[in-house]
Amino acid sequence: MHTIHQILDHKGKDLVWAAHGSTVYDAVRHMAEKGIGALLIMREGKPVGMLSERDYARKVILEGRRSRETKVEEIMSSPLISIEGRATADAGLALMTRHRIRHLPVVDDGDLVGLVSIGDLVNAVIDDQQHLIDELERYVHG
Repeated sequence: MHTIHQILDHKGKDLVWAAHGSTVYDAVRHMAEKGIGALLIMREGKPVGMLSERDYARKVILEGRRSRETKVEEIMSSPLISIEGRATADAGLALMTRHRIRHLPVVDDGDLVGLVSIGDLVNAVIDDQQHLIDELERYVHG
């Protein structure tokens, strides 16, 4: 079973974030520059929320707000749902499914150590399942 730490070790621990108080316009521009669909919102060095393209579409565009005037904290998803690095990919998927989210910050002992996406976790679970299938085939065939 892959742990969240193992996934981060493979994918990297680079974090993309916007500061609490930033405008939605600046945050969305930053996401576009990085080619990502969500980013962490940080306040005084601590993660306080997530901002996604879905948040932008539903809470800015559909509500007729102006992205250059709206602050990220007005539309970010909060409170932040996170997971510990020692948890399994399966546990992360269950948490994401339960809360209907696609990005999950990894927090160990109160410190932010990375971010995993639903794609990262699905790939890890598929790898785990393939490994199990290979082991069972070897067992059956002697």
